[in-house]
Amino acid sequence: MDGTVTIKDVAALAGVSVGTASRVLSGNSATSPAARERVRAAAKQLGYRPDARARALRSTRSHAVGLLVSDVRNPFFADIAHGAEQAALASSYVTLLANANEDTRQQDTYLEAFLTQRVDGIIVAPQGEGGGNLRAVERARTPLVFVDRTVDGFDVPSVTSDNAQGIDLAVAHLVSQGHRRVGYIGGPPTVSTGRARHDAFLAAVARYGLDDDPELITVGDFRSASGAAATEKLLATARPPTALLAADSLMAVGALGEVRRQGRRIGSDVALVAFDDIEWFRELDPPLTVVAQDARALGERATRLLFDVMDGRQVASEVLPMRLVVRESSTGRSGR
Repeated sequence: MDGTVTIKDVAALAGVSVGTASRVLSGNSATSPAARERVRAAAKQLGYRPDARARALRSTRSHAVGLLVSDVRNPFFADIAHGAEQAALASSYVTLLANANEDTRQQDTYLEAFLTQRVDGIIVAPQGEGGGNLRAVERARTPLVFVDRTVDGFDVPSVTSDNAQGIDLAVAHLVSQGHRRVGYIGGPPTVSTGRARHDAFLAAVARYGLDDDPELITVGDFRSASGAAATEKLLATARPPTALLAADSLMAVGALGEVRRQGRRIGSDVALVAFDDIEWFRELDPPLTVVAQDARALGERATRLLFDVMDGRQVASEVLPMRLVVRESSTGRSGR
């Protein structure tokens, strides 16, 4: 059939009114089984596709959600995005993916775009301390869910991992390997995960009686270069650490590169534990011990939580467990 197929064409072929055809194709159950069968058969025969723009004008929903991740280059956030996207597709929603690039200004740009596009809801791994267009989303009453990170002062449901549990698992393991001087490569204090993991590390140092030398604590920005710089600083101290704990995957990559640049070997010269079980970490020589988060589950649960918010249901924030995956990067030798 030439030209655009309309709902009038479908109704004519099915031998029903336009109103009946519209009800069938919109999923309205107030139609007879025979009418539904004829309309669906006619729509399939004609290759009819509903006009999404017109449907959006008639409906209060766009059937699109916005997803803003912190750094699209980080495999952890890529896995979150994949989990969120698949959960959205399963409910006939599309996902508009945006990258904040660990920058509040870029975050504001995309949040404004989401509001302009009138998405039905937004999932954010937030940057900074809650200014800018995060408040605009709140004022617009657009359903909002935080994933991986939170922001103080926002009454927003979230899906996060148990950072205290993850740090404790890592430190307990290093203690079991004989380490007492553990160098910590932490995230920025402006991010909730940076603060939570820093506080958990201090608590674990006290709990297990480790050396509490302040020179053993460094701060990065969740990027590779900062992990390398922190490692260089830690290994240059008068009494360098025998083990390193990197609070995210990209900083762990930087730490790994710096250790090798100095001619040292991970596992035998210095132990390394990373956050996030990136697939190729297990293929390294030696394979990396990691604190694993279920990134896909974070994305899936955040999407389902968002749908509950959109439907007006009462929701509660969720904290998912972490687990330790022990490999050779932390078992090559005892500490001193």
